[in-house]
Amino acid sequence: MRRRIPLITLALTVIASLLTLTPAASAAPVPGTAPAASIAWTPCPEDPTAECGTLKVPVDWARPGGPTIDLALARRKAADPAARIGSLVINPGGPGGSGVDFAIGSAGYFSPEITRRFDIVGFDPRGVARSHPVVCSTELLSRMPYPVLKSQAEFDALLDYNRRLREDCRARTGPLYDHVDTLSVVRDLDALRAALGERKLTYYGISYGTLIGQLYAEKYPHRVRALTLDSTMDHSLGTRAFLDTETETAQDSFDEFAAWCERDAGCALHGKDVRAFWAGLHARAERGELHLPGEPEITLTPLDLTGLALGAFYGPSWAGLAELLVALDTGTAPPAGLVPRIERQNAEVTPFPERVFCLDYHLPIRDYREYAAHLRRSAKIAPDMRYSPLALSMTAICLGQPEPVPNPQHRLRVRGGTPLLVGNALHDPATGYAWALGTARQLGRQGVLLTYEGWGHGIYGRGECTTGAVDGYLVSLTLPGRGTRCPAVPPVQSRAKSGQQPLPLLPPGPRPTVPGWGLRL
Repeated sequence: MRRRIPLITLALTVIASLLTLTPAASAAPVPGTAPAASIAWTPCPEDPTAECGTLKVPVDWARPGGPTIDLALARRKAADPAARIGSLVINPGGPGGSGVDFAIGSAGYFSPEITRRFDIVGFDPRGVARSHPVVCSTELLSRMPYPVLKSQAEFDALLDYNRRLREDCRARTGPLYDHVDTLSVVRDLDALRAALGERKLTYYGISYGTLIGQLYAEKYPHRVRALTLDSTMDHSLGTRAFLDTETETAQDSFDEFAAWCERDAGCALHGKDVRAFWAGLHARAERGELHLPGEPEITLTPLDLTGLALGAFYGPSWAGLAELLVALDTGTAPPAGLVPRIERQNAEVTPFPERVFCLDYHLPIRDYREYAAHLRRSAKIAPDMRYSPLALSMTAICLGQPEPVPNPQHRLRVRGGTPLLVGNALHDPATGYAWALGTARQLGRQGVLLTYEGWGHGIYGRGECTTGAVDGYLVSLTLPGRGTRCPAVPPVQSRAKSGQQPLPLLPPGPRPTVPGWGLRL
């Protein structure tokens, strides 16, 4: 039996610049709401300089008097209490990213002005990390079918597997399994806002965390003080549009990598035909002849190979990817730190936060004929990447999800309240720029789009322009002018400034592959 070994997501290590901005109004309770629950803050076990706590919320918000769970919270208090504005609630995305970890490490992510003026508060969404995680049989996850299907029989087998996985995960997780949709998270977020004593919410979400922010603004537009969507989801897309846009942005990131290798002598593939070199690796993966350097027992699938590339594009880490591809080709050991960390799962159960996506997206595919048509179209859109490993994996694992899903896609409708700040890179590998354009169009006058003319996933910390725009909005409610574009910062220069240290694994964003389709033994 082959044991499941997931790929690790490559981290974004963007560091914020120092900016001087002005204060905004302080918080007070929202009139007409129920009394807020209190939070008992104590030093975090992971880092006693931060505070941790829990907030009790209903498993099912339709039954507020029913069973409850405890949401895990973390807080770093404002460095300058006299200048404190209030709480800034943050979420790093995923689904599956830990807001608790994000808050504990937030001093290395946000600018000194933000950490001076705000209590930074993170929460693990329901079903994630420390907040009653969705769990499934490790052994069953290890047998997850490969999603690049080749026949109706494989399509039927995937549907049957997904049914058995749902039954297993539901039995092991309990009633919360059917209530981890983002609409429920939005209700939790509002309960957290009230428990923090904030009249209105100040929020920063990245990647999947932007979906939480969008839906909060839609449900509670007049409870928003400031809300930043960094690298945004577009929750209005059907199956074809979702797959196509994800495939397009994955290929765009590969194109940018290939162009960099052609012009920069620092690329280990400089002077070679990068596309031909990549095609050769892909062909070897198809034949089962590609192995992870230093782990000869691990055979890489084509999905693993594209997942490695997509993860590198998050930074982007072009130089590291080029060196890793050379090592894959030659079988020699690459420089330290380039091979993904392998995490062998020995426990009976494994967290499976991908369940969240299945309750937020309805992406039906009737049969193998339709599935194959999507794959052929993706191959035309992305002749090098072939597909987005992220989109293909998430779509496949949710096939057969009983209808209706609790939070299906729809055009975003935010009426009134504070306009939102939408930020995105032109060359984001996961949440493509087309998604930001779509979200901004749906928001209309209720949103302002900030364009970063560079690469990677997440724009905060990529130069003074993006950081200054986000900080100015969060601190003083000053939005950038409509149509503002920030110049690209060379990736090597978007790292640490002012002596700050990068955050490992923060924010994670959506994962390039999901359990069972990562590296396997």
